[in-house]
Amino acid sequence: MPKVVLYKQDGSTAGDIELSDAVFGIEPNQHVLHDAVVMQQASRRQGTHAVKNRSEVRGGGRKPWRQKGTGRARQGSIRSPQWVGGGTVFGPTPRSYSYKLPKKVRRLAIRSALSSRVLENDAVVVEALEFKGPKTKEMVAVLNNLSAAKALIVTADVDETIALSARNIPGVSVLKASDINVLDILQHDKVVFTKDAVAKVEEVLG
Repeated sequence: MPKVVLYKQDGSTAGDIELSDAVFGIEPNQHVLHDAVVMQQASRRQGTHAVKNRSEVRGGGRKPWRQKGTGRARQGSIRSPQWVGGGTVFGPTPRSYSYKLPKKVRRLAIRSALSSRVLENDAVVVEALEFKGPKTKEMVAVLNNLSAAKALIVTADVDETIALSARNIPGVSVLKASDINVLDILQHDKVVFTKDAVAKVEEVLG
């Protein structure tokens, strides 16, 4: 079982904590990690790009000149695609780029991301994060104590005080254990778990 140091909020140590082999101790699967990141990035695309096709362009209702006798090519509308100001053929239309990976693959990807963080010593476990009220200054001090200035903070459940304290810190995000995902884990320099969050993650993914 992988072991990491258990820290207190002030940066002092409180012993070690053993992590689950099944969640934090597997061999990271790079291919699955890549697939999960691409899937998440695709799902975040807005897909609102659009152009006007021939039926949507304004004007062009009248035939520009008669069919025969002018010496010019026959035309039915000044809004045909070959005309300046005409409709676009096969242009982009609003669509969703999202797709899903199989559930087992998604779970393997999260376990791979967590295990890679442990292998790289970028996973930090703290006994608890407790504040009397939302205070950004106190959160900055705690993260500095843990040497995790730019981090993903994972809590067991939604904690408004922690979320509000970290909201305005650049490079810092807060997620509850059930919402962790590959992209957020890999985008941050460190991942800071509360002790309760570790138990919750192991319960969900173990």
